[in-house]
Amino acid sequence: MVGGGEGGFIGAVHRYAARIDDQFELVAGALSSNPEKALRSGLALGLAADRIYADYRDMARAESARPDGIEAVSIVTPNHLHAPVARAFLDAGIHVICDKPVTTTSADARALCELVRKNGLLFAVTHNYSANAMVRQARQMVQEGQLGELRVVQVEYVQDWLAEPIELDGQKQAAWRTDPAQSGGGAIGDIGSHAWQLADFITGLDIESLCAELSSLVPGRRIDDNVQVMLRYANGARGSLWASQVAPGHGNDLSIRVYGSKGGLHWRQEQPDVLHWTPLGEPTRLISRNGAGTLPAAARLARIPGGHPEGYLEAFGNLYREIAASLFARRPGSVPADPAAEFPDVEDGLRGVQFIEAVQASSRAGGVWLKPGEPG
Repeated sequence: MVGGGEGGFIGAVHRYAARIDDQFELVAGALSSNPEKALRSGLALGLAADRIYADYRDMARAESARPDGIEAVSIVTPNHLHAPVARAFLDAGIHVICDKPVTTTSADARALCELVRKNGLLFAVTHNYSANAMVRQARQMVQEGQLGELRVVQVEYVQDWLAEPIELDGQKQAAWRTDPAQSGGGAIGDIGSHAWQLADFITGLDIESLCAELSSLVPGRRIDDNVQVMLRYANGARGSLWASQVAPGHGNDLSIRVYGSKGGLHWRQEQPDVLHWTPLGEPTRLISRNGAGTLPAAARLARIPGGHPEGYLEAFGNLYREIAASLFARRPGSVPADPAAEFPDVEDGLRGVQFIEAVQASSRAGGVWLKPGEPG
């Protein structure tokens, strides 16, 4: 692991998720750029002293030279470090698992795509919500045509933790996430990227164009904390994305509604085990994880019987399990991975960064319609 030392949030989440199925063992880390903190963090996690590094470049070189070196690295640093860290390990022949967004610029993301193709390595991007069982249920229902022709997509990711300027008080997570140089984007990069990926994953629709407004609603904040995006899809459907970190009363409220000619779906991350399904002209039905009506795509990711809640960590664990299946399949003499196993890859990461850039460019230009991936 690179990043994720003491005081961090997402690094601990990745470690929990990687261990849920006993598919990974943490054996090396460059957990902080501060040598003393890196050593303390590594020893606290039980790492051998000679595999605790103060510099990720030293780690990549040393681990690639060891006969028992790491197979994969998990990158959980602030966003601006994703690209250089990933390049170092890809150049060393080591598979990469990277938090989102994959980079802060599409140029860096394209370079990583080329490097992954050149070296033939695995590169996973941890959009963990895509591995929630009921998200997979929704996606299969869309793919099977149960909703008919898709017409409307509404996705939201709403929080309240940045409703005050806590970055000024030294709050670590707020400090780097509201620093343009480290994050590359405020609410749009932090949580808006998850909202985009959820809609993209479930619907499979291509965005034809978008029109956006980024706002910094907390006085003095240097980066957006509220985002509103209108979406036009290539099939004629319309949509909207709202991401906000200044909405009191919302903790981690990611939700999506998808409406088609035959019915509509609604899923909320804060109630992850339930999918609301309304066939046109019929009463709304609740499909519960591992309950009646659960489809194979959802059932394969359900760990325990219905009624026992599964949520954020389990979905993250599902993603790591899918990644592990692909890593094992790359070992000599291994059987192929389950064809149903899937996870966002570096190409998905590139499209996510292109979406972020299009939103930023549209807002800068006063809310013009732009196509992701084209110059703004």
